[in-house]
Amino acid sequence: MYEKLTARENLRFFSSLYEKKPHPMDELLEKAGLEQDADKRVADYSKGMKSRLNFIKALLHDPVLLCLDEPTSGLDPANSRRMKDMILEEKARGKTILLTTHNMQDAAELCDRVAFIVNGKICALDSPHNLIMSKGAATVTYTWVENGERRASHPLEQISSDERLHDLIAGNRLRSIHSSEPTLNDIFMDITGRTLL
Repeated sequence: MYEKLTARENLRFFSSLYEKKPHPMDELLEKAGLEQDADKRVADYSKGMKSRLNFIKALLHDPVLLCLDEPTSGLDPANSRRMKDMILEEKARGKTILLTTHNMQDAAELCDRVAFIVNGKICALDSPHNLIMSKGAATVTYTWVENGERRASHPLEQISSDERLHDLIAGNRLRSIHSSEPTLNDIFMDITGRTLL
C-alpha cells in the first residue's frame, strides 16, 4: 500500500491495474470494517487495519486463486472473525484458497485439507478431521457426586458398554459430560516433534 494515499485511493489505483471490472470498493470496505476509515491515509492505519486493507485489495479483481499468508495474524478476535467469514464466503463462491498459517485453529476452521511442512517436506496431508481421528478417537469424560465428586473417562467407542454411565444418565445424576479429541496443534507436535510458536 502507498501510505501517503487513503485506503480508497489505494484501492482505486490497484483496481486500475486490471482489465476486469473491480469488485465494488465500498462493499469490500464495509465487509472488512473499514468503511469509516476509507478516506484516512494508510500511514495512520494500525497493523490490523493494514492487514484487512491488503486482504480486500486481493479481492478487488475477483481472483479464482487466493494465496493468503497468516491472514488473521495481529487481529483482535472480532476482526479475526470478520476476516475468517470473508475467507469462508470466498470459499463458498468456489475460490481455491491456499492458506499458510501457524494458527491451527484457523486451519481447522478454514481448510478442507491441511499439509504439515517440515524442512521443506510434506510430512502429513489430509482433512483436519481425518488427521485428528488418525491420532486417537475422542474421549468422553463425565463427573457425578458420590462421596465427593467422581470422574471417569473412556474412549468414545466404548461408552455404549459403560454401565455406570447408563445408570447415571437414567438416574439423572450426571454433573457434567464432555468429549475431547486431539487438536491440530497436538497432531502437528506428534508428527513433527516440534511445537508451534
